[in-house]
Amino acid sequence: MTTTTHDRPSGARTSRTGTARLAYSLVAGLAVLVLAMLASVMFGSRTTSFGDVLDALSGTADPYVTTVIESRYPRTALGLLAGVCLAVAGTLMQGVTRNPLADPGLLGINAGAAASVVAATAFLGASGTTDTMWWALPGALLAGLLVHAIGSAGASTSLVRLVLAGAVLSAVLMAFIQAVTLSRPKVFDSYRYWVVGALGGRDFDVFTAVLPFAAAGLLLALLLGPGLNTLALGDESATSLGANPALLRGGGLIAATLLSAAATAAVGPIAFVGLAVPHIVRALVGVDFRVQIVFSAVVGPALLLLADVVGRIVLRPQELMVGVVTAFIGAPALLLAVRRMRGNT
Repeated sequence: MTTTTHDRPSGARTSRTGTARLAYSLVAGLAVLVLAMLASVMFGSRTTSFGDVLDALSGTADPYVTTVIESRYPRTALGLLAGVCLAVAGTLMQGVTRNPLADPGLLGINAGAAASVVAATAFLGASGTTDTMWWALPGALLAGLLVHAIGSAGASTSLVRLVLAGAVLSAVLMAFIQAVTLSRPKVFDSYRYWVVGALGGRDFDVFTAVLPFAAAGLLLALLLGPGLNTLALGDESATSLGANPALLRGGGLIAATLLSAAATAAVGPIAFVGLAVPHIVRALVGVDFRVQIVFSAVVGPALLLLADVVGRIVLRPQELMVGVVTAFIGAPALLLAVRRMRGNT
């Protein structure tokens, strides 16, 4: 009786300690995100101070300074949205496929968006960021849904079939892209800028256009969090606990498709965010997907916005597009992930 009496408070204290640690980590992550947003507004080809930002918000700043600061609002908002989408989509993909090297590109979403942009530019005369976005979105969605349909053919979703379908579709679409861009130099000039991924040169119309898709994907991801924890135990264990593995896997893929399509359509295919952030988050908070999804939605945009700030500073007054910077950041994360996998085998 004495042992039982002492065990309960000890367990409660452990639980409270874990909850408090997560709360502190979340507050710290949100603080970093706020600082990243502030840096995104302050830094660029012309650096402004924190006081300038406050003056611009209050309407007392110099008109030129106000114009400079306000021109950075759309890219900050897009960085926030795209970072959330890519990071949460990566978390879902790695959870659904149980593959720590999975990222949103596994579904062929990037290739689908790129092929749609190239086709619209070459054959329909699409031009400008808004036109590109409206063509990239359905292309990304269709590619993701097609890969999911192929992977789900039969009695249940096959992870191997899913990966192979994504690889085959991506290869076919990339061959189409190369054929069109090599034969049409003007299309190549437009495509090469979009394919790197950038937050600049876009306005709030792009943000509002993709926001409903991003919100739907994020809501579905949050609802799937508890189920993904059971799915991580294996299909048989998940079924014994009353879960439906096929339904959970399909829902996760649909949510990842919505999120990835929204981000890719808005800012282009930015690599490594969806791969690196889930590894960072798991190292910080563990394997609970309910917690991972929330923290990914904080770490992802902070990482993307800070990468964008670095790209604006390192070649000032020119600008290094954020897709290049995230590649430099993500490559070491990929190497670390591979080393960890080797250590576990």
